[in-house]
Amino acid sequence: MKNLLIIPSIDIKDGRTVRVVQGIPELGCKKYESDPVEMAMIWRAENAKCIHVVDFDAAIAHSKQNFELIGEICDSVVIPVELGGGIMDMETAERLIDLGIFRIVIGTLTTTDMPEFIKILEKFGPTKVVAAIDVVDDEIVNYGRTQNSGIRPLDHAQKLADAGVQRIIVTDVSRNGMLAGPNLKLSHKIATETGVKVTHSGGIRGFNDLLSLKNFANLSIDSVIIGRALYENKFPCQKIWRVAESGIFT
Repeated sequence: MKNLLIIPSIDIKDGRTVRVVQGIPELGCKKYESDPVEMAMIWRAENAKCIHVVDFDAAIAHSKQNFELIGEICDSVVIPVELGGGIMDMETAERLIDLGIFRIVIGTLTTTDMPEFIKILEKFGPTKVVAAIDVVDDEIVNYGRTQNSGIRPLDHAQKLADAGVQRIIVTDVSRNGMLAGPNLKLSHKIATETGVKVTHSGGIRGFNDLLSLKNFANLSIDSVIIGRALYENKFPCQKIWRVAESGIFT
């Protein structure tokens, strides 16, 4: 297996870094004592190669209140920043790219308005636009993980692949932020049955879960987003980057 890219996550709500329980703000947020710009600089100092940002204000209320902050995050680091949350039209996508976002992550729009999503995908290309699938009990959830869609993840993943998507971020919401262990089977199934590259997200508790990822991953699962386990020091940051990127999983 090739090297595994570790991607730290920065969740933003009301301009602050938070850890949202199961990705649903109404269930409670844990605030971390660092603003998002400072946090991005910390992760870069820890040798992160990419940062994943989620704008929960945009995801829930379509607010653009964090856009200036998002631009500051992009300006503060020299590594790619990808962002998801509330991207529902071409105008928003264009603005985020203009702010310096390297890659936009789109979830809800892919199930509610596929033609608009395809327009964005065709304009910016599959390197700049990736899809997100958030799952609860084998059903995709939308609008900041607050509404059920009635759509099965594997069926939708195949539809996205057919539309030209080359990467999907897969999250089992029931595991997200809970340190309950990752649902690696879900990510593996989507990767192997659709042929798209998959970034796994949700449930990583520590280094042993990264080792478990090796047993499910192939060339299509090449990266993992980690949030709470990093913030709460479940493993030394420098160690996981050094080990993950030195070919230990070969």
